[in-house]
Amino acid sequence: MLIPEELKYTEEHEWIRVEGEIGIVGITDYAQNELSDIVYVELPEVGTKVAKGERVATLEAVKTVADVYSPVTGEVVEVNEKLTDDPAIINSDPYGEGWIVKIKIENPEELEGLLSAEDYRKLIEEEEA
Repeated sequence: MLIPEELKYTEEHEWIRVEGEIGIVGITDYAQNELSDIVYVELPEVGTKVAKGERVATLEAVKTVADVYSPVTGEVVEVNEKLTDDPAIINSDPYGEGWIVKIKIENPEELEGLLSAEDYRKLIEEEEA
């Protein structure tokens, strides 16, 4: 299972890659594996304001529906339109082409409360125990 070291993670299995004041958000390899085949993605509108911990997207998989929560407070500045036509990109490349939204980060200090790759690895181990 892939857990890139440079990313920050949430306990709900989202990741964020920070590039300047923009946070690129997706779900982890672990999460996509648990969901299995993702068949539909409900994306927010560009310009939507989100609070940390608030639902920012919804994923529909063959066996369940899951919400994606924002790891930071900010404004959605871009959504991954490719997912509309091919939501399975999240399954095949969750940390690359399968990103979900880009958020302009309002409170950079919120990043400090997120999990490191090591902490996220421990969280998964606890969940699987």
